[in-house]
Amino acid sequence: MSGARLKAVRMARGLTLDELSEAMGGLVTKQALSKYERDASTPSPRVLVALAKALRVKGIELVTSPSVDVRVLAFRKRSAFPKGAQQAIENRVALDLERRAELQELVGQRCVGDVPLHAYAVGTLDAVETAAEDLRDAWKLGRDPVDKMVDVLEDHCFHVMQVNATEQFDGMSAVAEVDGQPVAVAVVSREGVCRERQRLSLGHELGHLVLAPRDHVNEEKAAYRFGAAFLAPRETLLREVGSRRTDFTSEELFILKHGFGMSLAALIYRLHDLRVIGDRYYQDWWRYITKMGWRKEEPEETPAEEPRWLRQSTLRAVSEGLISESDAESLLGRTLPMTDAPSRRRVMATLPKRQRAAFLERSAKSAADHYESDDAAGLEDDLVEY
Repeated sequence: MSGARLKAVRMARGLTLDELSEAMGGLVTKQALSKYERDASTPSPRVLVALAKALRVKGIELVTSPSVDVRVLAFRKRSAFPKGAQQAIENRVALDLERRAELQELVGQRCVGDVPLHAYAVGTLDAVETAAEDLRDAWKLGRDPVDKMVDVLEDHCFHVMQVNATEQFDGMSAVAEVDGQPVAVAVVSREGVCRERQRLSLGHELGHLVLAPRDHVNEEKAAYRFGAAFLAPRETLLREVGSRRTDFTSEELFILKHGFGMSLAALIYRLHDLRVIGDRYYQDWWRYITKMGWRKEEPEETPAEEPRWLRQSTLRAVSEGLISESDAESLLGRTLPMTDAPSRRRVMATLPKRQRAAFLERSAKSAADHYESDDAAGLEDDLVEY
């Protein structure tokens, strides 16, 4: 067994050695667990089974190397954020992204070459504006405000994750690779934040992934500028507010913040970046935002957007027999609901990958032959009105 793998999974689950020992019913002591993690001792088969159960993984996951290599590209936190908490989040995201990459492969969604990692070299913050516009053009988003940021990211092979963490954690991004080639990327935000702050955080992490800052450009400032420009394109925002303003009412800014899906503070920052408002008026608004407590509590906030790829793909995989129901529950972190829907599932989770692929190919050919034959005629007779 790999001691490093055991430690990574334990930390991903947020368990101390004492807590893991307790979760195993005291079968082994924390001293024994420490030896396993240092590869100073090897667990018996019975202990290995208990370890896997307590950590909610398969035993095979503790004795084999990860199917992908996960690299953390950015981790945004406050200075007081504990190092141990950071390692726990990084391990949790790595384990989750590894499983998502495997699921992605199972359902045939290969993204190699589709993710523009560090594709946009930027030497100035103004060049970041152009990079955001270029990516919007590549994704055919036009210049209208993004309705659902999570859907846009998931539609372009980005895994949107949420982690339970304190306010000292802001966000992170990571990439899963096989032989040096990216196969899955993750943008991570904190659970419990409102939609306006979630969207900018995701846009910020997207900036870390696609930008390649040059000439001493501050990476954090570039990523922030990218996120704001992606959500509120320059030409669209200027069309809404004009190129120069000396005054705004709160009501107008609330309309704009809802339209672009940004926090009020981020909107004021964006207006200042684009020189719509001057330094003094910007400072006036910043003092007012602080006075009203809006730096911590967003006014007129809306619920965060919900990712759907993991849930939809997991349910698809279990319906097609690519994974077992227990695997699906492990992926989703919850029990699958009972269903009375008609099912003709062929359970293939135990078959090798090549046999599964061959079975799916035969099934697809059979279905194609059926719909090309006369047997498919008359199917419309079975349609019912809903």
